[in-house]
Formats: sequence, C-alpha cells, structure tokens
Amino acid sequence: MSVLENQMPDVVMTADNIRTKKLPVVADLAIAVVALVVAFAVVLGTGIGNWVLALVVGLVLYLIGLNIVSGRVEGRRAARNRMWRAAIYVACLLAIIPLASVVWTLISKGSARLDGNFFNSSMNNIGARDPNGGAYHAIIGTLEQVIIATVIAVPLGVLGAIYIVEYGRGKLTATIRFFVDVMTGIPSIVVGLFILSFWVLIVSPWFNHGTPRFSGFAAALALTVLMLPTIVRSTEEMLRLVPGPLREGSYALGVPKWKTISKIVLPTALPGIVTGVMLAIARAAGETAPVLLVAGGADAINFNAFSGNQSSLALYVYQQAGSASKFAPDRAWTAALTLVAIVLILTIAAKLLARRNRLSR
Repeated sequence: MSVLENQMPDVVMTADNIRTKKLPVVADLAIAVVALVVAFAVVLGTGIGNWVLALVVGLVLYLIGLNIVSGRVEGRRAARNRMWRAAIYVACLLAIIPLASVVWTLISKGSARLDGNFFNSSMNNIGARDPNGGAYHAIIGTLEQVIIATVIAVPLGVLGAIYIVEYGRGKLTATIRFFVDVMTGIPSIVVGLFILSFWVLIVSPWFNHGTPRFSGFAAALALTVLMLPTIVRSTEEMLRLVPGPLREGSYALGVPKWKTISKIVLPTALPGIVTGVMLAIARAAGETAPVLLVAGGADAINFNAFSGNQSSLALYVYQQAGSASKFAPDRAWTAALTLVAIVLILTIAAKLLARRNRLSR
C-alpha cells in the first residue's frame, strides 16, 4: 500500500481545476434583446408582416445567436445543450401565444354584453335595431343537449372500453376497435345527416302523429355519436395503464373479476377517464352542424328537449356572427365566452370530484 502511495502523484483538487467557462445570464438576455430588436426592425420596417411574425423571427435569431456566442464561450457541447434547452422554452412560448391570444380576445370582446339581459332573455321578438336580446334559450339548449348526450355516451363508452381491455379477444375486439377509430374521423355534419335521416324522418313521426319534428334530443343523439369514440379510446388507454399486479393481487384474494374492475381498476384510472370525458363534452358543446340539422334552432326558450326546435350556444354564435345587425357581433363574442366558461366550470368540477377518490390520488 505504501509503494502505491509513493508512486501516485499528488493531485490537489481546487476550484480552479473544476471551474469551466459559463455564459453569463446578462449575455443571454442581451442576445435575446438584440435578436428581437433586429427582427422587429426588419419585419416592421419592411412591412412584410406584423408583430407576430417579428416575434417568431426574433426567437429564431435568438437561438442562432445563442448557439454562436455560447459555442465560443462554453464550447460546442455546452452550446448545443444550451441551444436545445432554449429551443424547448421557445417552443413552449410559441404554443402558449395562440392560446393566450384567444383567451384575451374572448375576454376583451366578450365582456361587452356580460349583463343581466344577456343571461335572462332570449332572441324572441328581437329586431335588427334592438340592442337587447340574450342567449338564455341557447344556454338552456346547450346544457340539456350536452347532459343528455353525456348520460348516454359515458356508460356506453366506458363499458365498451372495459370489454375491449378486460374481456375482448379475437376478431370481435379488433372489429370494435376499428370502427371506433373510423368514427373518430367522421365529420360532424355527416353525423347530423345520419340522425336527420334516421331519427327525425323515420322515428320521430311515430310520436308526433306521422309528422317529422326537430328536437333537442335529436341533437343530443348526434352529439352522443361524436362523443363515443373519444370516450372509448381515452378510457381504453387509461385502463391499459393500470398496473397488472393490482388485478393479480385482487384475484389472489378471491375477488371476482367484475368487482376487481369496479373497485380497483376503474377508480385507479378515474382521473384519465374524466379527462377523456371532458374532452368529449368540450367537443360536443362546440358543435354547430348537428344542432342546425336536427334541432333546427329557435329564438324562443324551449325547456322540452324532446319536442320542438331548440338552439345551442354554438349555433347561436354562428347565427349572430352572420347577422346584419350591428349589435350581433357583441352577442356572438359574449356567447362564445359563455360557452368556454361553461366547459371550464364543468372540467374543474369533474376534476374535483375525481380527486375525492382515494385510489386515484
């Protein structure tokens, strides 16, 4: 041991031995400022675009400049690492900008008609020169149609996913999965035409003395068809993520399969299932074509979803956006803001309910 100690050179590790050059934060900020100034000067000075294009060009110039300066100070490897890290931040920023722009536009323009009249009145007997008129009838229609569609689609979608994951084998499961994938890409107007030809023209005359009739329930059926593939696919993926040992431990204790699924598997996958359901609800609430084709739309309030024309917020926005009245755009923006707020409230409520489950935490 002493021989080895005598042969080894004395190496003293100090701060100078391990210290490497590092680009200062001030230099990083300076590169960003210079890149943005150059981009805005070129884009806005030449008139080839607006501030959005200038911001995108500035971010690209920032990445290029950061790579060059960092390469000279820190070396190629550190410069490459710094550039890709900055690229991730830039990509995140570019993804947030459209979302923030939409939210800001909705709030700024939708706040013009946030008053009691908008939420307590309908468009019945409202003329083109009348500044009043609201979306009460459309809010009622949206809530009724989405609730009915959710009550129908969620059990069918969840049970279908349970069959595919837990019970399904062979060609039948492959066929179900194939048709679910096909349904995911079906345009909403095709679904509306299907419900129109089947329910409105064939089934509804049985209950209306031989006369076809529009209804909110027909719109709910169309929304159900649109919601089903999203619920089935999202639930299927969440069920597959449940660890196998949870099932095996339950089976080892003698718990039946149906009880294992209902007490162990579903509660564990509940947060993901709720997310998929809320995505489906958000899509259904924003559909216009099916409601227009099978519910007809109405300016008056109709609480009966099973009889008579009924409107929705998405259809209301479409109608007001195409109206010649100078007061219609404000109503359309406020209705769009209301629709987003309803979906947000439902999403938050569903997430809070899902968090109450102990197994899903």
